[in-house]
Amino acid sequence: MRVEIWSDIACPWCYIGKARFEKGLAGFAHRDEVEVVHRSFELDPGRAKGDTAQVIDMLAQKYGRTPEEARSMEANVAANAHAEGLGYRTEGRDHGSTFDIHRLLHLAKARGRQDELLDLAYRANFAEERSVFDGDVLIELAVEAGLDADEARAVLADPQAYAAEVRADEREASELGADGVPFFVLDRRYGISGGQPAEVFAQALEQAWQDRPLTAIGGDAAACDADGACEVPATGGNG
Repeated sequence: MRVEIWSDIACPWCYIGKARFEKGLAGFAHRDEVEVVHRSFELDPGRAKGDTAQVIDMLAQKYGRTPEEARSMEANVAANAHAEGLGYRTEGRDHGSTFDIHRLLHLAKARGRQDELLDLAYRANFAEERSVFDGDVLIELAVEAGLDADEARAVLADPQAYAAEVRADEREASELGADGVPFFVLDRRYGISGGQPAEVFAQALEQAWQDRPLTAIGGDAAACDADGACEVPATGGNG
């Protein structure tokens, strides 16, 4: 079985959803026969490289909120992350173009290190004081994931390297009707939107294994939409 996951490093629910999916997968009897492929999806594809802003300021502007309200929104997301055992900083994070990160993730996929780089990038962006919008940091993360520094540097230096692969992923997401992330497709039979609870993923894996037709699973769950807006539930949970 193949599970494809469309996500963006800038999406907190992708970070949380990945952890929840992995918990659901851990209890799946056929987990060793599941191939997980991560696909590209940019929440802010029009943002220029180097154009960064503090997350709190970005949220306040996007939602028309005060900085205090934006901090409250971030605190709620942090509570969801902490419940999954994930680190999450609510202050000092920045937001920018993730195109270069996605291109590096395609290099990592070609070298069999995609999941390692994705986890490192998520942790750097949400839990550590390292900006994933800094080229030097991206090289450091690539090396930590097991990639060659010179090869990673060459990809970042060439804006066309793996650009077609990123765009192909994004076109396919649109064709599948994905208007937000995270978006999970299980063996091209089941589609799951948002950072659903682990038990929803466990149920989906079981049903997809039985080769049923494509259907949507689970109700509404927190997600980041194609405009870059990240839904934040009013309560601490988002199931």
